[in-house]
Amino acid sequence: MRLVYHPAGRDDDLRVALVELQAGRWRTARDLLLATSTHWALRTSRTQVLAVAAARSDVIGVWLAEEPGSYDAQLMSARVAVERALRAHRQQHPMTLEFETKARREALLAARRAPRDPVPWVCLVALAQIDTRQLRHEHRLEPAEPMLPRGPWGLLYEVNQRDPYNREAYHRVLQFMLARDIPLAASLAAVVDFGRWVASQRPVGSPLLLLPAYALIEQRRRSRTDLLWRRQWAQESSLDYTLAAFHDWFRKTAIGERSVADLNLLAYALWAGHQYFEAAEVFEAIGAYAAREPWASVHDGTAAPDPGEALLLRARAESLSYTRSHKPRAGPHP
Repeated sequence: MRLVYHPAGRDDDLRVALVELQAGRWRTARDLLLATSTHWALRTSRTQVLAVAAARSDVIGVWLAEEPGSYDAQLMSARVAVERALRAHRQQHPMTLEFETKARREALLAARRAPRDPVPWVCLVALAQIDTRQLRHEHRLEPAEPMLPRGPWGLLYEVNQRDPYNREAYHRVLQFMLARDIPLAASLAAVVDFGRWVASQRPVGSPLLLLPAYALIEQRRRSRTDLLWRRQWAQESSLDYTLAAFHDWFRKTAIGERSVADLNLLAYALWAGHQYFEAAEVFEAIGAYAAREPWASVHDGTAAPDPGEALLLRARAESLSYTRSHKPRAGPHP
């Protein structure tokens, strides 16, 4: 199978807008966001993907100059500013503070202009990871859950008021926890607690049911635990969360609402947990649309040009082969 790696995944309209943006043309992106309207989950994901591509050029600045009254242009300008600030932070750029200040200002302006839109607040949550020492008051508020550390809980609250369980906002909080200037073991423990706390609320239909799995992947990526690490996916404590994500998210959402990243993580978690029937169903839904993660972080060093992709193909083949050679499981009794 020839795998497809593309940030737009199955979203064909987004793919076209990305091509146009990369060519310096913004009108297709404008029309896409207009059509997205107030579908907040889709608006959040599309603006994020567009911003990653647009941050490499001034195409959004051109759009804003030609349509200064456009809210979508203003929002995308804030999105791009946040992406540039995060990149500057990762690269330890000497002007990171200036980038962050600009991004914060633009996000706040967008929030005032469109009070119902969660995306400007998602931008502010994203910027929290730059504040590794939690110097800003809004980044060290007490959480509702005593097991969790202080953080940008007020900002997350603002997002939830507009779009409960917004996927990106919660993943940005996870990134904030990992970025804090504290020992690695403590940050990883907080991430695990956070993932399980969110999943324990059982947000049916939400990909946030996968947050515990993302936390485990971060443990692997950052601490490089031994090869026995994979066994924990079959343990009851992990498997409960994985199967909850399968039944209460995967089975209850349309294929167009599932991100490629989430599908790939769920497929891995099910395969590693020996849930081959369920894994095969997810692999069928994935089709050719692959993600680099989690495969790149969990492979066992197989001698292959791309060991992560080799593991993906192996897991897929094993899961599908298993379903062909074994009878399907009986469904639950009515």
